[in-house]
Amino acid sequence: MDNSKTPTEKISGDPPTKKPARNRYAFACAILASMTSVLLGYDVAVMSGASIFIKDDLHISDTKLEIIAGIINIYSLIGSIAAGRTSDWIGRRYTMVLAAAIFFVGAIVMGLATNYAFLMSGRFIAGIGVGYALMIAPVYTAEVAPASARGFLTSFPEVFINGGVLLGYISNFAFAGLPNHINWRVMFLVGAVPPVFLAAGVLILMPESPRWLVMQGRHAEAAAVLSKTSDSPEEAEIRLEEIKSAAGKEERTHGEGVWKDLLLRPTPVVRRVLVAAIGLQFFQQASGIDSVVLYSPRIFEKAGIKSKNQKLGATVAVGFTKTSFILIATFFLDRVGRRPLLLGSAGGMIISLLTLASALLVIDRRAEGEAPKAAVGVSIATVLSFVGSFSIGLGPIAWVYSSEIFPLRLRAQGASMGTATNRVMSGVVTMTFISLYKAISIAGSFYLYAGIALCGWVFFYVFLPETRGRSLEDMEEVFGGKGKEMKEVEVAGGVAGGEDRHKNV
Repeated sequence: MDNSKTPTEKISGDPPTKKPARNRYAFACAILASMTSVLLGYDVAVMSGASIFIKDDLHISDTKLEIIAGIINIYSLIGSIAAGRTSDWIGRRYTMVLAAAIFFVGAIVMGLATNYAFLMSGRFIAGIGVGYALMIAPVYTAEVAPASARGFLTSFPEVFINGGVLLGYISNFAFAGLPNHINWRVMFLVGAVPPVFLAAGVLILMPESPRWLVMQGRHAEAAAVLSKTSDSPEEAEIRLEEIKSAAGKEERTHGEGVWKDLLLRPTPVVRRVLVAAIGLQFFQQASGIDSVVLYSPRIFEKAGIKSKNQKLGATVAVGFTKTSFILIATFFLDRVGRRPLLLGSAGGMIISLLTLASALLVIDRRAEGEAPKAAVGVSIATVLSFVGSFSIGLGPIAWVYSSEIFPLRLRAQGASMGTATNRVMSGVVTMTFISLYKAISIAGSFYLYAGIALCGWVFFYVFLPETRGRSLEDMEEVFGGKGKEMKEVEVAGGVAGGEDRHKNV
């Protein structure tokens, strides 16, 4: 059997049978799951405008404001790590409900805060929700989506994060006119409304992941879900058999021994998958995307733009470009493939960063007078090309790839480790950029990011194989390259690991 084909293409040479109604059902599931990412984007972005009024109302310093704005990425580590075990224990569906509940509590606590410590407590709770949302949305979507549309559907969380960011900015603008002791609280409290509707929608409309159902031995329920989310009845049967084969027909697990299989005694395949996921998430953030997005007004100011309106206008262009290219990427992931988009994206980022750094260096060396218009124009253009290059590849693919490459039993917790890496690097980048450019100059900072992005390109080329059109159960073969022989290695590794080790996935 040719495992490079999609499940539908494996049916005796017949052309794939498509049923739009069933595809629409998978589409609806992906949309609903990705709504958790809207809450994530909102909670992160609303602080940008709220902080202006928080400073005046609570009388806190700029240092404390920077900490409370960026620390949410560090707090999210707790949620991203816990989400893997939680989703194996109670299921993907109820984990989304839990994430919505955490967001709800966090928004209430922040909105009712009377001092800095109270506000920090709410930020801590919201950060846990961010970690849960980052991990569970792409994992659930990858497990529900048919292979033919998995890249398209699994890229939705990244699109919805940007939608949430936009809503956060709109909230800032809409409530800024209220009294200072009320406006920022309303901005946070509004964030408590969407989680209620999200939780209700998940409970009423969303099915459980078929792979989690099989892990619990609930095969009939898994078959019912697959019949609605596959392109044909034949594909649904094949997907079910593949999941059963991967999970073990009699195995029922709640995640016991997963950390041992991931970290202490990983097989060669699992080790390579783990390195790929963590490395991909590391380079996504370490190449400086959050510095460009969050500090773009400062970058444009360093580029010689002094007018407040011009800086804000250029910043809006950054947001528009980032969102537009993410939307474009969703339509190419399953047509072009992950690997070409990823390598092209990283290449575009490297060129953009090098050009931006060079333009800023020219401007910085001009001690007096107006900055050269050509250099200013190049700076703006390269910032836009950088975020565009990121969004058409590395941005969404990091989540798509990390959610689809792990073996079934290791998927939730493996993806949570990738998410934790992403959040650590995001926190480091956002909380050090100002200190970094003061130490080595603004141009030096972007030369550094370009060097990191170049290392990332090499890593992607060497470590990341193509996964387009392959079923989730084929991923071990994709990374091992030896088919059944590699699976036998995993079984042998499981026996050597002790009698408590689970059956090879």
